[in-house]
Amino acid sequence: MTAPARPSSNVVMRRALAGGALLAVAVAVVGGPIGWAVAGGPGLIGALLGALMAFVFLGATAASILLANRFAGTDAYLGAFFGIVMGSFVVKLIVFLVLAIVLKDQPWVDTKVLFLTLIVGIVGSLVVDVLVVSRTRMSTVSDLPADRRID
Repeated sequence: MTAPARPSSNVVMRRALAGGALLAVAVAVVGGPIGWAVAGGPGLIGALLGALMAFVFLGATAASILLANRFAGTDAYLGAFFGIVMGSFVVKLIVFLVLAIVLKDQPWVDTKVLFLTLIVGIVGSLVVDVLVVSRTRMSTVSDLPADRRID
């Protein structure tokens, strides 16, 4: 019996991470000066934090799927996959709530700029994800072993 092939979703997740990183840089480059113009230093910090938070939270999903896919082909795959992915969702939710509470009243960050930059980053990453998935070419049954594929 041959070793299990790596899941085809790995390519999609890596492209989504790369696209998300490029988007976060673009949001920081555009949002930073706008934040500076609107609210000075706190606006710049808010824009940079918003871009960083958008990438970290959305990149964590793709990273957790890549990590969970390491268990592909084992008996524990299904449980490990859902445990890792759902666990990352819970951790992201807790971290987001803690950051929202901690950053809410800080004088060194403009929360309006942070919020708007975070929204732009999230919506933008959804667009990136749609583009990555729609441009990925995969056969209907993509995770068959090489000896069972009809290419």
